[in-house]
Amino acid sequence: MKLGAHVSTSGGLDKAIDRAADLGCETIQIFGSAPQAWAFRPVSEERAETFRHKAREAEIAPVFFHAVYLINLGTPNPALLEKGIDSLVSYMNLAAQVEAAGVIVHPGSHKGAGYDAILQQTVSALERVLDSSPEGPWLTLENTAGMGQHIGASFDELGRILSEARPGYRERLKICLDTQHSFAAGYDVATKAGLDSMLAEFDECIGLDNLVAVHANDSKYPLGAGVDRHENLGEGYIGVAGFENIMSNPAFGDLPFFLEVPGFEGKGPDRQNLDILRDIRARVTA
Repeated sequence: MKLGAHVSTSGGLDKAIDRAADLGCETIQIFGSAPQAWAFRPVSEERAETFRHKAREAEIAPVFFHAVYLINLGTPNPALLEKGIDSLVSYMNLAAQVEAAGVIVHPGSHKGAGYDAILQQTVSALERVLDSSPEGPWLTLENTAGMGQHIGASFDELGRILSEARPGYRERLKICLDTQHSFAAGYDVATKAGLDSMLAEFDECIGLDNLVAVHANDSKYPLGAGVDRHENLGEGYIGVAGFENIMSNPAFGDLPFFLEVPGFEGKGPDRQNLDILRDIRARVTA
């Protein structure tokens, strides 16, 4: 189990490794561009090599990118769908360039059309991304919290996307599990019975072998609230005991955990949150 965080790339992609090392990260998630904009600037090979070298020296791996928040694979707007596909292709190429494990993306929203109406569009868009992307990085869908008309709050919805993809594409699609989104969507990850039930459903609908990353976030709202609001570890409704439950389960034993929390000083993932994760890992693996 590798522990890390979403880390800023301000000043250049390789600066994220410096920040990650200062935090004590063993693995990181980063953006490849501004998360609220479509603009993407390719990374020079020199800077990519600097990133790769620093990551090797600091023994930080795996690296995952998080796609921009504007992407919506369920959009009824063809122009926005094309922008989303192009953005994901750029990110997948960058992931391959710096030897990252994959790109994590929110599937988006069906905008009231209903899940069944946008399923084939979503699958087709993902296949088009993979058609234009190099082999290697995984295109990784993240489960959602169940807000509004978002796609992928249930494992059935995510599983159907994977199962509808054609052979050759399906193997390159994976899942990132967000603990807060799961809790908000009604999966009680904080208790043993609830976590066991969730994992059984995940395995039936998706397959646990397709789970490749975890977003480790406490929840600002109670179980089943359907609200995407992260909290610092131990300050939310999942709590330290809930993360002990999660991290002691063998299903998570080999996965990277990424913090996406507000931070105890409001500046994003910090050493204090990472220390809590490290302490839990030490207790449950002792």
